[in-house]
Amino acid sequence: MATICPECDNPLDIDQDEVEAGETITCDECGTELEIVSTEPLQIALVDADGYDDEDDASFARETDDEDDE
Repeated sequence: MATICPECDNPLDIDQDEVEAGETITCDECGTELEIVSTEPLQIALVDADGYDDEDDASFARETDDEDDE
């Protein structure tokens, strides 16, 4: 599945069957480290010194909760 690097907008071709949640990948264009937050649906987050950005995870959780209500 293609997704976009949040740092440089480079298209990333990530095979959902070959990655797992928690895995770290690197953008080929800018070298930014990205963590696979979820594979279904595919979601990535920037990795900072302490891991991925918790604020991104919180917004992901809110989106998931909203979808479950439908």
